[in-house]
Amino acid sequence: MKTVDQWLSEYGESHQNKTNKLVHWICVPLIFFSIVGLLYSIKLPWVAGGYSLNVAVLAVVFAALYYLRLSFSLGLALIVFILVCLSLCYLIENNTGLPLWLVSVLIFVLAWIGQFYGHKVEGKKPSFFKDLQFLLIGPMWLMSFIFKKSGIQY
Repeated sequence: MKTVDQWLSEYGESHQNKTNKLVHWICVPLIFFSIVGLLYSIKLPWVAGGYSLNVAVLAVVFAALYYLRLSFSLGLALIVFILVCLSLCYLIENNTGLPLWLVSVLIFVLAWIGQFYGHKVEGKKPSFFKDLQFLLIGPMWLMSFIFKKSGIQY
């Protein structure tokens, strides 16, 4: 099993260009949110404490466990980000009158256009073409920069 540093280093190899990095700071969180939004839109027949469960709740538990296994401190920070995504999904679904799935699809498509533009500028393929786990590493890679800038060890 690769360490968090190995994953982040390998991911960083195709993310050296300044423009591509900027695109990733915008698009990676948007893509993550849009996927959570799409999964949030799939309701499950179970109700817990008056709250209807959805596929996103199950998926983010597995994502959180993956992150925590790689780095406990980065994992905790990413759990906060996940909770923000879930909260935004709840707000969009219950307060805007807009279908969450439609908002999520639009964000997903536009953010991936941005990602592919960034990689075109970079001249390298996205890392997930090599290993799908890199789709989960992208948010962790960004969080690692926040940790480094703040002097927090991971």
